[in-house]
Amino acid sequence: MLFKSSLIVFSATLLIIQPAMAQPALRFQSAPGRTALVELYTSEGCSSCPPAEDWLNRLKDSPGLWKDFVPVAFHVDYWNSPGWKDRLSSPDFSERQRDYAQLWQAENIYTPCFVLNGAEWHGWLGRREPPAPDGEAGVLVVKSTATNRWNATFAPANPVPGNFQIHAALLACDLDSQVTGGENRGRSLRHEFAALDLVSIGMTTSNGIAHGKFILDTSRYASEKALAIATWITRPGELTPIQATGGWLVSPNAVR
Repeated sequence: MLFKSSLIVFSATLLIIQPAMAQPALRFQSAPGRTALVELYTSEGCSSCPPAEDWLNRLKDSPGLWKDFVPVAFHVDYWNSPGWKDRLSSPDFSERQRDYAQLWQAENIYTPCFVLNGAEWHGWLGRREPPAPDGEAGVLVVKSTATNRWNATFAPANPVPGNFQIHAALLACDLDSQVTGGENRGRSLRHEFAALDLVSIGMTTSNGIAHGKFILDTSRYASEKALAIATWITRPGELTPIQATGGWLVSPNAVR
């Protein structure tokens, strides 16, 4: 399948705030050293995807979670059929993968596809967790000011001119699906770190520190057993992450 899409960056979306899911103030902070962003492009309709998802799922119990790496599973929609769709899929996630393919000058997109720090990655099989990235990137801090409102600051390790973008994904864990279509028809699948929503906001830089605000609508997902947030920094209009951080909004330990 050949795609010739132009580079598209998710636009900022102001979401409706509802008071259904009150949460205490939260704060997540990276170390100065670079934290890896691990993306998996997957689908419930692809028979090759469950092993890749099983590998990603196991990262939930790793001591490096949120500190050394931040995982996100993007369910694409191009495996959907008229009579069945992956309930976690989004055309925006498929478009994000196409943008990566264009960046890599690849003719096709496929599942399962891992992306490590903006680069296509095939080395996951046989590893317990992603390789640790080298070098210092700077400190990324995200903190909530209300249920759905967040402030972000980024202090790059080596201050450089120009602005940044903050990207934030709302993630669901402990999800079970009975698949009724596609190549996994009849199977029960387990999903962790599944992206439910993704927003991207431009940041402004003052005295070498980038500042931004974003909103994630958690109220629609108040019934989920475990929710997390993944955030990462890029240059405007770029895909390659500079720094990442994240953490639990509703911890899976609270329901075990």
